[in-house]
Amino acid sequence: MKIAVAIKRVPDMDTRFKIAPSGTAVDETGLKFDMSDFDGYAAEAALQINEKQGGGEITAISLGPDVVQETLRKALSMGLDKAVQLKADAVPFDGYAIAEALAAELKGGSYDLILFGRMAIDSSNQSVGPMVAELLGLPCISAVSQLDVSDGKTVKARRELEGAYEEVTCPLPAVVTIDEGVARPRYPSLKGIMAAKKKPLEVKPAQLGPVTATVAKMELPPERAAGRILGENADAVPELVRLLQTEAKVL
Repeated sequence: MKIAVAIKRVPDMDTRFKIAPSGTAVDETGLKFDMSDFDGYAAEAALQINEKQGGGEITAISLGPDVVQETLRKALSMGLDKAVQLKADAVPFDGYAIAEALAAELKGGSYDLILFGRMAIDSSNQSVGPMVAELLGLPCISAVSQLDVSDGKTVKARRELEGAYEEVTCPLPAVVTIDEGVARPRYPSLKGIMAAKKKPLEVKPAQLGPVTATVAKMELPPERAAGRILGENADAVPELVRLLQTEAKVL
């Protein structure tokens, strides 16, 4: 199968963030960056599909400045076959502008399956994959936790619901966004890391759509107040009840 996987470079979420002087972005000084978690699940799903199929080609696509090449090389070291960087000075917040750039690259690529992570963990918009599907006129199944394309003609997917699940099918080609549960991304081997250096990585100008949604202001949540120890055992209960009534006002 011919599969495309959209990948986003995001900051490590286990970091204490600072707001940039502009007030509309995160200060990237000293931050570590990696592939978005859900995009890693999508990359692993693509690899497993083609391993079961006995072969195929997987292309990683990422939008952004040249620093995204490091993330694309990681995808190649996992086993993806080639990569495309859609070069832009910055990644806009507007999901539709991103979707237009990706759709312009994916159109005419004759892909059987286009995979996205359910969401990028830095913006959590969950919109780019379905927008790309709409722009390409393809069916879309979102937030998939199990995926099967063993017949090469049909996507069979499972989506988790609150206390239940649903099974969805659609014909290929299709767009699917991947949730947790499909597969944990494999660690690149030394052989894979060395091979990734020789795999093709093409750089093209991004054909971004018009940016209509922007970040007006960004700020950190207020610091939590320090906790208090009221006492021990049952002796502390009256004071706890009083504070829940008078201060927290939850009783």
